[in-house]
Amino acid sequence: MRVTPFLIALIMGCSAFAQADDSEQAIRKTLQALQPDMAVESVSKSPIAGLYQVALRGGRQIYATADGQYLLQGYLYQYKEGQVANLTEQAQAASVVKTIAAIPDQDMVVFASKSPKASITVFTDADCPYCQKLHEDVAELNKRGVSVRYLAFPRQGLSSPGADTLQSVWCAKDRQKAMDLAKARKELDKATCNSSPVAKQYALGQAIGIQGTPAIILANGQVIPGYQPAAILADQALKAR
Repeated sequence: MRVTPFLIALIMGCSAFAQADDSEQAIRKTLQALQPDMAVESVSKSPIAGLYQVALRGGRQIYATADGQYLLQGYLYQYKEGQVANLTEQAQAASVVKTIAAIPDQDMVVFASKSPKASITVFTDADCPYCQKLHEDVAELNKRGVSVRYLAFPRQGLSSPGADTLQSVWCAKDRQKAMDLAKARKELDKATCNSSPVAKQYALGQAIGIQGTPAIILANGQVIPGYQPAAILADQALKAR
């Protein structure tokens, strides 16, 4: 058989794919041994030769050698043409955008602007003082063209009174009214439903790395931990479109 340049390239390509597959399996095996429930979204080559980038559910990134024996957690920076880029943050933000985009609006409590220009997605708790303060700004945010989309994050856990309140909000016939009552600390009819996404959203927030509320996610995947005044938050939301 005549060996042509095309055949050589094909063989080399197949070998590279096989090696990449072997590396992915080795890395996944190590991670499963360390934490069986770790949700690995993808394993791909990083910009550094011999180092692989592992995307976890929720957007967090770690790095591993091809044999899976060494793991690294931290930021990977690139210095090029006088500029420094945080490649890890960029990858995390892109993953967060994809994750949030996959959540249907019917699983959220949405306060939509009549003239929408941007939106923010907020992991919220019912009895968090700064969540209540942010909710007081919803009308102003809507006026400035920013829609507010709530996800549930009972920061004291799924067995807490706050989780029960969020459950009642998400299971209410009028979620917006129920959210208004909850944030104003007014009496709210207790409700339960099989379709409640509270537990799922809480787990998602943990996967993203949310530790407190409110946690505000902009359209570009940037996570803002904590309250921001309406004018500042609207400006950030509009710039992140």
